[in-house]
Amino acid sequence: MAGVNGKPAAVDADDDPGVVVDGVGKTYDGDGDPVRALEDVSFSVEAGEFVCLVGPSGCGKTTLFRVIAGLADATNGEVRLDGTRVTGPTTDMGVVFQEYHLFPWLTVEENVGFGLERSDRSADERAKRVDEMLELVGLTEFRGTYPKSLSGGMKQRVAIARALAVDPHLLLMDEPFGAVDAQTREMLQRELLDVWASTGKTVLFVTHDVAEAVTLADRIVVMAAEPGRVREVVDVDVDRPRERGDPAFGEHVARVRELIGARP
Repeated sequence: MAGVNGKPAAVDADDDPGVVVDGVGKTYDGDGDPVRALEDVSFSVEAGEFVCLVGPSGCGKTTLFRVIAGLADATNGEVRLDGTRVTGPTTDMGVVFQEYHLFPWLTVEENVGFGLERSDRSADERAKRVDEMLELVGLTEFRGTYPKSLSGGMKQRVAIARALAVDPHLLLMDEPFGAVDAQTREMLQRELLDVWASTGKTVLFVTHDVAEAVTLADRIVVMAAEPGRVREVVDVDVDRPRERGDPAFGEHVARVRELIGARP
C-alpha cells in the first residue's frame, strides 16, 4: 500500500455531513440509585475525517460506542449519520471490534463477502467488490484460507475488509488493535491510515492508547469520567506520516495524557 502524506480528498460537507453526537446521555437503572454513564456528550466528525475517542477508565467509551453504532439507545440526545438519526444498526456504518468476530467455517474471501450476500448487487458485482477489498488490505493470496490459520493482525485486516465491503459512510472501530502485539499494532496503524487515505471514509476510532490516537487522528475527543462527558477536543496539527520521536508528537501525547488525568 502507498504511504500516507496527508488527509484524503475533502468531501462536500453539504452532501455528506458525517457524524453528529448531540447531547447524548445514558442512565442505567441499578439495584440502588440510577447510574449516569454519559452526560450531555456532544461532538461531530466531519465527512472524511479521522477522529479518535480516548478517556480514563469508567468514562463510558464503550457505552458511547454502542449508542453510536445503534446497539444501545440513548436516554437523552441523539446520534445522526449524514443527517439521519441512528435508531439501530445500519449498513451505512461498518463496525470493527477488538475481537475479530470472523466466522471460522468461512474462508477469508467468504468472510469479507458475508455482508454483501443480502445486498442487491449481482454475483459478479459482489465478487468484484470482495476482490477490491482483499487487494486493499493485502490479503488476496490468502482468500481461500480459514481464520484458524491466520495471525491476529491478518484476522483484523479481514474484519476491516468485511466492514468496508458494504461501502459504509462511517467506519466505527472499538479498540481494534488491542489484542495484538506492539509491533503488529504499529503495522496495522500504518495500514489503516493507507486504507483511510485510499477510501476517504469517515473514521471514529475508540482507543485507550494515547500514542495510538496521536498517530492516527485529525482530532482527539478526550472524555472525562463519572459521568462520561467530553472534556476537550484536541486538534492534532502534525503532518503525516508522524514519528513518535518528533517533539510535536510528544507534546500532543503529553497534552492528552494531562487532560485524561485532570480532576473533574
